[in-house]
Amino acid sequence: MFNWIKTAMLMAAIMALFGIVGGMIGGQSGMLLALMFGGAMNVFSYWFSDRLVLKMYNAQEVDEASAPQFYTMVRELAQQANLPMPRVYLIQEDQPNAFATGRNPEHAAVAATTGILKILSARELRGVMAHELAHVAHRDILISTISATMAGAISALANFAMLFGGRSDDGRPANPIAGILVAMLAPLAASLIQMAISRAREYEADRGGAEISDDPNALADALEKMQTYAEGRIPMGPAEAHPETAQMMIVNPLSGDGIRGLFSTHPPTAERIARLRALAR
Repeated sequence: MFNWIKTAMLMAAIMALFGIVGGMIGGQSGMLLALMFGGAMNVFSYWFSDRLVLKMYNAQEVDEASAPQFYTMVRELAQQANLPMPRVYLIQEDQPNAFATGRNPEHAAVAATTGILKILSARELRGVMAHELAHVAHRDILISTISATMAGAISALANFAMLFGGRSDDGRPANPIAGILVAMLAPLAASLIQMAISRAREYEADRGGAEISDDPNALADALEKMQTYAEGRIPMGPAEAHPETAQMMIVNPLSGDGIRGLFSTHPPTAERIARLRALAR
């Protein structure tokens, strides 16, 4: 419940930030145009983001004939979670990772790399896919899409304000110093909020996935193994080649600790594992 409240507060903050930047550009009219612009971007992302990301990774759809064990595992977990059967994809990539996408549970897809199938046991893989189905059940894909789109729109508006300046409600030029500060700080603040939303949703998906699989230690063991591979500098292709989709992955090798953790899409792996071990106890 805490993570849901935190997510709602962060989403409200990013919407408020969006309105502030729009207001700096053109007063109330600019704020309205900014919200319309953000809404249009969200509609596009809502309908087409799943196809774009699957195409980006050249994901191949599989069925019970082409990947019987993996497909059957996903189907059983979907039934346990009372979810419609998602489309199932495999990505020919050594990097061990997985993600879920789709605008709602009825139009969802889950994907895993061939690398994760190689390094994880069936039990560990089951924990990972349960985590991804928890994202589907919680509609985290929609939440992350909106937050990422809004953050990108705020950056675009801030750049526009930096180049062309802004206007107040009565048409007078806005304070140039305030405009510069907003243009510099707004994208940073939007990114920080987006990352915080992503981290909160990962904790919630870990908990939900543990409930679906009824085996918190399975996901904890999988995370430990994937973390070992990441620290061993095993190539982490998708997250490095497409950092804009890093928040979708179950692990993100580009994350950091300390201050760098503020810019990470995922919580520290050690903390996620500790929480899962506590659930198991």
